[in-house]
Amino acid sequence: MALQNAVRREVTNQASLNGDEEEEESPEVILSVLAQHGQVGLCFYDSKDYTLHYMADTPDSTDLNLLERVIQEISPHVIITSAKQERSMVRFMHTLGSIPDYKPEVVTYPCVDFGMEVSKQRLLSAHLPFLPASITDRLSYLTSYMSFDSPLMLRSLGALLKCLDRRRVGVELEDSSVGVPILQFHTYTLTGVVYVDRDTYSVLQIFKSELHPSVYKMQSGEKEGFSLYEILNRCKCKFGSRLLRRWFLRPTRDMEVLHRRQEAIRFFASPRNSDVAGTLQSLLRNIRNIPTLLRRMSLSHTKVTDWQSLYKTVYSAVCIRDTVRVLPQSVGLFREISEGFSDDLQHIASLISKVVDFESSSTENRFTIKPNVDPAIDEKKRKMMGLSDFLTDVARRELEHLDSRITSCCVIYIPLIGFLLSVPRRPSMVEKEDFEIAGLDFMFLSEERLHYRSQRTKELDDLLGDLHCDIRDMETAVMTQLQTAILEKSPSLYKVLDLSAELDCLMAMSSASQEYGYTSPKLAAHRRILLTQARHPLLELCSPLFVANSFQSSETNGRVKVITGPNSSGKSIYLKQVGLAVFMALIGSDVPAKEAEIGLVDGIFTRMQSRESVSVGLSTFMIDLNQMAHAINSSTGNSLILIDEFGKGTNTVDGLSLLAASISHWLNEVPGKVPHVLLATNFHSLLQLGLLPSTSLLSLLTLETAVDGDELVFLYQLKEGMCQSSYAANIALLAGLPTSLVQRGVEARTHARTNTHAHKRTYTHTQHAHYPHAPSIPSRSSVTLYVIGCKLCKLKLLRILYGCYKCYVIAR
Repeated sequence: MALQNAVRREVTNQASLNGDEEEEESPEVILSVLAQHGQVGLCFYDSKDYTLHYMADTPDSTDLNLLERVIQEISPHVIITSAKQERSMVRFMHTLGSIPDYKPEVVTYPCVDFGMEVSKQRLLSAHLPFLPASITDRLSYLTSYMSFDSPLMLRSLGALLKCLDRRRVGVELEDSSVGVPILQFHTYTLTGVVYVDRDTYSVLQIFKSELHPSVYKMQSGEKEGFSLYEILNRCKCKFGSRLLRRWFLRPTRDMEVLHRRQEAIRFFASPRNSDVAGTLQSLLRNIRNIPTLLRRMSLSHTKVTDWQSLYKTVYSAVCIRDTVRVLPQSVGLFREISEGFSDDLQHIASLISKVVDFESSSTENRFTIKPNVDPAIDEKKRKMMGLSDFLTDVARRELEHLDSRITSCCVIYIPLIGFLLSVPRRPSMVEKEDFEIAGLDFMFLSEERLHYRSQRTKELDDLLGDLHCDIRDMETAVMTQLQTAILEKSPSLYKVLDLSAELDCLMAMSSASQEYGYTSPKLAAHRRILLTQARHPLLELCSPLFVANSFQSSETNGRVKVITGPNSSGKSIYLKQVGLAVFMALIGSDVPAKEAEIGLVDGIFTRMQSRESVSVGLSTFMIDLNQMAHAINSSTGNSLILIDEFGKGTNTVDGLSLLAASISHWLNEVPGKVPHVLLATNFHSLLQLGLLPSTSLLSLLTLETAVDGDELVFLYQLKEGMCQSSYAANIALLAGLPTSLVQRGVEARTHARTNTHAHKRTYTHTQHAHYPHAPSIPSRSSVTLYVIGCKLCKLKLLRILYGCYKCYVIAR
């Protein structure tokens, strides 16, 4: 849909300095936004500090409440959008234009300016002074600053860059060859909202989509799989489930909001309040789609089922209010429901109950009213009810005046046609001329009966009229009046929906907390995290025995934790359970731990799982580096970072070096800037070689194991220290690899460590025609790695000569 008649306005300031007046343009904020299919993608440019802020594609409501919050926070001077938009965006822009105190300039560009490839080309050609001069592949470098998995955001970015180029914001007086500078990219997050990216949602299994077994029954062919959202979503109405998903997508740092949720969850989690919870949940099942019902009413498209749904909704809302009013009003949600569910609901329920005859409406499949609502309608209905006996008398009189060959007749009433005399068709009546009877007007033949209009039936039409249509018209008028009265009270109904959805969410989370033994965390504004006997909320449901582990990170000690241990010892699970516990606390839920004290974090970053790499055109290791770069560049001293096996996708020495440098980056910061970092690795040399600085910020942890003969036993218990062996051979046997293969691997490992050869392999000119004469091998004390390079085919053969990573020489 095109946005017509866009309002345009230039914002300028007049400044006077020492008597000299000069016009100085105030800093501008230019916002570009796209909204499609329930998602919003946006970015904006702040000319004050020449920074570009972007927000990844995020689900939003049909009213675009998320976009409204963004505009309230940043107050853009210019809003850019596509000329081809959905109705929700058109309505939003019209509403925005009706605000008297805020009139931004709205600019619409053709849809082609929001193309994906066009946007990428504009980004690659933009003036980005922060890019190192040595960078040749801009696209790969920029993927570490922003996610290319958000098509709406990228498309809106293309339109924003076009606007900046046209207006030349900040470089109006410069030569045309000078581009608008973008000094930095920043991820934009709403105030009070915790940043969680898609990779984190995926790796922590907060959401998980699965193919539905019957794809024909679901529009998308997907359903929610085994995930945190799935086990906490016990909502009884659809709006509760939708609100819970929004809470998951926007975890908050707002203490007031979190405490409001916690106090309600604590109340319902108490066993003594289980009866009240059961009553409220049964009532919440009757809450229906109020916006859809009201929209149909406004269009006069209501059905009988709509009236039934509305009555159930309003009646249940009144019962919820009456139930909540006897509960402690110190709980904020209870107080709001008691006050917000006004007497208008009782009035609406009473009106519907007095007016609508649900039994008759269901039978006739149309809106009908009860007796004693309208005297005129009651009178006509009485005539309709007595019409059968009356018409029998009329038919008896008509039969007396008919031909004696007609043995029977009846008078019938047909809506829209009126009263007719019906007689059976005699065998002699074959042609149409045979249907003519003196004194009667032939109308039609139906089911071997002839229908006529007589003088008496004409008198009945004049006397009684079209009763059926009159009744329907009069009842429709009553329905219209009832709809108008209900629509006037619509604000009360919308409030019912909002508060009922919130109540449903909190009761769902309290139910899960009670069943799974969760604990209400203590939330504070400090930078500490303390979890006592924490558990993984998903794994504990699948495992008959789960070993709980604690976590502690203070403001100056143990901020960076390096966890080592054999494969399958539980390192990744430990990282995930800490991340999930913190996430659950930030949506107001109880957490799976014996005790919990959580300082509010501003973001959760992960480098744990490599995403699919074909569509983005990047290697797996490049994606891992992007995730790590995003965590380093975007995190603050209040962030939580989870890293698992970083550096394994490349050469061992290079991966170890990058990992050591990344950890040292945080350890060398002042304590106030160090985030909570949990890092699991199998690079034992990282600790054995002393590659990390010694500081109280660093904590070394490992997971206990025991060896019983040739069998490796996992104890899954966290303790201080570091692992001395990866036990790869034991894990390989557990994984089902052939014993002979594993034994050969053990032999190769032994010979590699002792610099001996199990089987000496030589290369001749027959095996490789271009292989040069190998130079003499230096002493093992000075060389770790030795590379022989073929000058003709550039083949490189790597030999590990000594197992020490402190020094190595590369010979070509």
